[in-house]
Amino acid sequence: MRYMTDPKSGNKLSALGFGCMRFPRDKDAAEKLVLAAIEAGVNYFDTAYIYGNSEVVLGGILRRNSVRDRIFLATKLPFYKCKSRADFDRLFLEQLERLQTDYIDYYLIHNISDPSAWRGLCEMGIEKWIAEKKANGQIRQIGFSFHGARNGFMGLLDAYDWDFCQIQYNYMDENYQAGRAGLRRAHEKGLPAVIMEPLLGGKLATGLPPKAVRLLKEAGAGRSAASWALRWLWDQPEVTVVLSGMNGMEQLEDNLKTAGEAAPGSLTDRERAVFAPVTAALREAYKVPCTGCNYCMPCPNGVNIPGCFAAYNTSYAMGFVSGITQYLTGTGLNRPERQCRAKNCVKCGACEKKCPQHIGIAKSLEAVTKRMEPFWFAPVLWLVRRVKM
Repeated sequence: MRYMTDPKSGNKLSALGFGCMRFPRDKDAAEKLVLAAIEAGVNYFDTAYIYGNSEVVLGGILRRNSVRDRIFLATKLPFYKCKSRADFDRLFLEQLERLQTDYIDYYLIHNISDPSAWRGLCEMGIEKWIAEKKANGQIRQIGFSFHGARNGFMGLLDAYDWDFCQIQYNYMDENYQAGRAGLRRAHEKGLPAVIMEPLLGGKLATGLPPKAVRLLKEAGAGRSAASWALRWLWDQPEVTVVLSGMNGMEQLEDNLKTAGEAAPGSLTDRERAVFAPVTAALREAYKVPCTGCNYCMPCPNGVNIPGCFAAYNTSYAMGFVSGITQYLTGTGLNRPERQCRAKNCVKCGACEKKCPQHIGIAKSLEAVTKRMEPFWFAPVLWLVRRVKM
């Protein structure tokens, strides 16, 4: 494992971090995966209050196996749930209980998008609260995760004396959100940068359209698609930790192999050149930039928003038959009692307020309905239900 030095604390952080949002559903499998990662040298684990039972699962693994002191633990404050300073303590203490620990190594303000949101927290006394937690050792490093526009990121960097930051960054998102410019600015300020969504919700690993797969194969080296995406990141010296939401041993082993070989400046000019046509092929195939994070869920009207977008994108990337099949199963349309179809959207806007990708969800669901439920859809749906009966 290659390690990067956090310039703020001097901590040696593994280049590959473990993103815990997409743990395997089987708790035993999750435990084996986490322990295998630790034994291989992964020492940065990232979770959050809103990641389902992720904190509870991770905390149990660390306690049962007495490995808490072998890792740096990161989790996040859902600031949008805070109406007063008392909420900071309430949520933080709940997280300590879930994680079965008495301190957090890397604590983040979760999904803060602009300086005005930070100013609102300051009015509630968060700066003093952070100072107290750092003084008593309950928080070691304080940072923020970001999903807004670049100017908001630049403003946040200057709004407080942060210890680190976390951004969405990959070869598809080079100029999206904080982007490369934000990454470099954070580096100039001496902040370690933790990278989330390096595989864009798995699209850059297992969801590439055939044209992109062919381009990477022709580039040689026998690397997996995920390895290409991670190497693109580790080729940049400003990148500190790359989080991967691994949910299987095969993924872990492939990522470990890549982490052991990749380093800043390790890609050749020929290898770097392949990402432009691959990106073009992806943009042609993926119409909605949904990563399947589920922040938008649950929909008040029952729409399976990520499922609808995944099927819609598949219909362009892998063909219409694959897309419509996924739409039928992913939205429960083959079961009359469960209707999660795009057509059910009532444009209430609740989902759009929570989407970290800032997708115009209501308008996009209209496009999904138009493509995935054409004029002949109703009789086909009737036939599918008859067959199942």
